[in-house]
Amino acid sequence: MEHPLKQAIRAKCRELDIALVGFASAGRWDEPLFEPWVPEQFRPGSILPGTETVIVIGLPVFLPVIETAPSIYYHELYKTVNGLLDSNAYRISLYLNREGYFSVPIPRDGYGSLGILKDQPCAFFSHRHAAFLAGLGTFGINNTVLTREFGPRVRFASIFTDAAIPPDPLITGQLCNRCMQCIDICPVHALQGNDYPDGITDKARCIARSEALAKNHSSPCGFCIKVCPVGNDRELYNRKNPDIYDENNKNFEKIHRAWRHVRSYGSKKE
Repeated sequence: MEHPLKQAIRAKCRELDIALVGFASAGRWDEPLFEPWVPEQFRPGSILPGTETVIVIGLPVFLPVIETAPSIYYHELYKTVNGLLDSNAYRISLYLNREGYFSVPIPRDGYGSLGILKDQPCAFFSHRHAAFLAGLGTFGINNTVLTREFGPRVRFASIFTDAAIPPDPLITGQLCNRCMQCIDICPVHALQGNDYPDGITDKARCIARSEALAKNHSSPCGFCIKVCPVGNDRELYNRKNPDIYDENNKNFEKIHRAWRHVRSYGSKKE
């Protein structure tokens, strides 16, 4: 039988329509699984001493919306998902506090602006590593965490708590199939093509792309995650054929026309 508090948190997540939830013991950060690993000052026990468990929640970014990127449509959905993650992590923390466990939410983004990120290209805590250590996914060549349910089309937030909750098992093996579609489609060639962590995103190029799109109100980019073939959402939306992303392929002209329509309104063109 599952731990009672773990059951209660899962029930709370279902009540909040949270698609993914996973649990990692804070001690997992102290056992490197590859190199380079998370430096000590970025680990839960250093950020909030006394933390026993990290709860990671995830919400999907709907594939048909990402396919319109860069667009105001994806821009607005991205903001909506971010807001929901922060508010729901806050509510789960409140719930645990009422149950007698100290708990605090960690926001889905840990930087104030792209300009700041350009000068210091990391946040004070990595939700990607948290999701990996909570058994929600594995790293892909595009440097994101791929999940079985949504591939990389999911955003995460975390909750630190002193509640000792049994951790979820890590996913064994790799979900990334090394198809290289993310490498090929990147408009600024920011991906090296090597497995993570050997292949690290060229953050300067990625940030420069994001800055340009932000000025047009059409950020984020989304190209490397929309083409990823991993995720059950591809079947849900009938997106199993990768040729759909070749906008010169006349077999998909109807949907390409729909994407062009959405991109033409609400934001400046690239």
